[in-house]
Amino acid sequence: MHIPDGLVPPLWCGLGYAGTSGLLWWSCRRLQRATVDALAIVPRLALLTAAFFTASAVYIPVPPSSVHLMFLGSLGALLAEGAMIAVVVGLFLQAVMFGHGGLTTLGLNALIMGIPALLAAAIFRGVWHRCPPRGRSLLGFILGAGAVLLAVLLFGAVILLSLPAILDQQREWLAISAILIAHLPLAMLEGVVTASLLVFLANVKPEFLTQGVSFSRENSPYPTADPH
Repeated sequence: MHIPDGLVPPLWCGLGYAGTSGLLWWSCRRLQRATVDALAIVPRLALLTAAFFTASAVYIPVPPSSVHLMFLGSLGALLAEGAMIAVVVGLFLQAVMFGHGGLTTLGLNALIMGIPALLAAAIFRGVWHRCPPRGRSLLGFILGAGAVLLAVLLFGAVILLSLPAILDQQREWLAISAILIAHLPLAMLEGVVTASLLVFLANVKPEFLTQGVSFSRENSPYPTADPH
């Protein structure tokens, strides 16, 4: 589900880079303004970026196409605003090493996957600590599955709006519908994986979840450990 080079007009590529640059600037500002040690997020960022990059290399055949895991819900829950950084780095490596997507469309692809991850982060930050333990599995499932479905919808919207009107719209709809249907099983799988991961961490290492809610100690609804 990557937009390759040459599929969309240059104007759309420029808009994609502009939007991604703005979100990256915002994410980096959040890191700079962190009252806790900003460098503490780097190992987690590197680990989850590697997981995002590696998961994309595992293709799951879903006729008539194939899909791969994205971990967008998990990235949002565990990295908060840093999820945008992980998505950009992961997509860049995928483009230069495997040819997934393109460098000219890197901005658009980053928006398609980064926006769902950031929304998952916002929902996790606002709901997780208020959610009863029995409801956290459902919340994790919604974060994982919802992020994938939103990414697919954004992908379809970009394709429909950017392609020339002279193309056969019926075939466009058929192709996009096939992509949507092919990603439904993936969304269910990502929902289960995200729910299992979050519930597991909540049971065995809950501070791993609270530390990723916000880079800012002042804004975090959780007590944080005294670094001294």
